[in-house]
Amino acid sequence: MGPVHLPKIILMKTTIKYLIVAGSIGLFSCNSQPETNGVNENNTEVTTEANGAGQSAVQDAVSNPNVVQVAIGSKDHTTLVAAVKAGELVDVLSNAGPFTVFAPTNAAFEKLPAGTVDGLLKPEKKDVLIDILEYHVYVGVIEAEGLTDGRTLGEVNGGNIKISFVDGKPVINGKAHILASIKASNGIIHVIDEVLLPE
Repeated sequence: MGPVHLPKIILMKTTIKYLIVAGSIGLFSCNSQPETNGVNENNTEVTTEANGAGQSAVQDAVSNPNVVQVAIGSKDHTTLVAAVKAGELVDVLSNAGPFTVFAPTNAAFEKLPAGTVDGLLKPEKKDVLIDILEYHVYVGVIEAEGLTDGRTLGEVNGGNIKISFVDGKPVINGKAHILASIKASNGIIHVIDEVLLPE
């Protein structure tokens, strides 16, 4: 019987043991990392917790705010934001667009007959609410200087709004005045002092 080389056997066992431990550590490390859907060009990481939540769930502190984020950041548009949420249009308006949004202020909504806003926010009025909100959105960017006298814009709901000029300033549907214009990452917002109602 030949000599038994115990050091070689011990060395082989130690190597196998090392490989098993290393493999286990590697597996644990992989499983302990949060799964992601990817990282965008601005190094914005999106975790799987946001899966199915839509574009509005993407966390991005680098890019300019989109039209929804601009509205959310405005104390004068809380009613509009509540309506957009009730109409489930947050994700739609958070997409690339581009959009031109005519955004009525809280004061504009207060001009509607008493109870109108509360009624529109009810689930059974969702279709009517969406129709009104989409009447405030144009696909494309129309800056203030593009709102020329006599111009007609086809809105997302299929209706048209008409631009006219009064005292050298644009007026929408002969009623709504533009108070300010704010650029967003996916379009532009024209703040208006009236709610536009489809015919």
